Amino acid sequence: MQINHLRRREFITHLGGAAVAFPLVARAQQPERVKKIGVFMFSDTTDVEAHKRLTAFQQRLQQLGWTEGRSIRIDYRWAAGELNRMRVYAAELVSLAPDAILATNGPTLEALRQETRTVPMVFVAIPDPIAGGYVASLAHPGGNITGFTHFEYAIGGKWLEMLKEIAPRVTKVAVIWNPKNVSVNGYWPVIKAAAPSFAVEPIATHVQNAAEIERAIDSLAHESNVGLIVLPDFTTTVHRELIIALAARYQFPAIYPFRYFVADGGLVSYGINLSEVYRQAASYIDRILRGEKPGDLPVQTPTKFELVINLKTAKALGLDVPLFFQQRADEVIE
Repeated sequence: MQINHLRRREFITHLGGAAVAFPLVARAQQPERVKKIGVFMFSDTTDVEAHKRLTAFQQRLQQLGWTEGRSIRIDYRWAAGELNRMRVYAAELVSLAPDAILATNGPTLEALRQETRTVPMVFVAIPDPIAGGYVASLAHPGGNITGFTHFEYAIGGKWLEMLKEIAPRVTKVAVIWNPKNVSVNGYWPVIKAAAPSFAVEPIATHVQNAAEIERAIDSLAHESNVGLIVLPDFTTTVHRELIIALAARYQFPAIYPFRYFVADGGLVSYGINLSEVYRQAASYIDRILRGEKPGDLPVQTPTKFELVINLKTAKALGLDVPLFFQQRADEVIE
């Protein structure tokens, strides 16, 4: 009888242990919570280049082990260049309680910052995040924001130098941007200061929409030896096809900040590879989703710039691109 009693007690003990272990195993087998990412695009959903950058972002997340629809959910908002709708879209994204948000330019970041100071954010294409008050320092951002800059204001002088190299006859340079984009205003004093060294007269050309762009460039038609510097601004990006067409109509040599301007028919560009920056941003999003704080991730500055030339456009403008200039190019479009 004692043996049966002992066996019964052992059985009950094992059964109790299994009962304790079962919920632990069940909990361990529960899938992890799907992480939520917000992406705030300034451009329109029809912008092919914007989709290319997003593809680079998505592919990098996948390489890092995230699968959309399973381990992550990405919610997008497209501002389509409408500044008056920025706060609405930003509020919508924040209300979804994302684990991290990608802000794709200055206006999107500013609108998001007005909605939250706690949701982690990674920005791209901000020239001076310290002056903008987004981070305490590049090495130690602090707070809930970090990201990737695209240009330092000093590059304004380089754009002017390159424009003169490819079009030596230029004596007047219209610098085109939207002054409401405060993060871009810093390029103008640099270009203005450098202009005497290249014997050119800089012309501040403020535009806010397609109609103003057309009027501004039309007004230069009676001038001779005019060139254009198109700044990395949301207005110039959204209306890049119009700017390129007007430059061609009036035979104005122009330098642009990104390759896709030249791929669309612009003369020359000098700037960063934006798709690569979006890939890097995905790496920061990954680190945040895995527990790191944005304030501990240093703001990254660009280390490589690409020079791209469109020889077909140069020929249409009657320009003989110097051989040394072509040899320096990362890409020559023919």
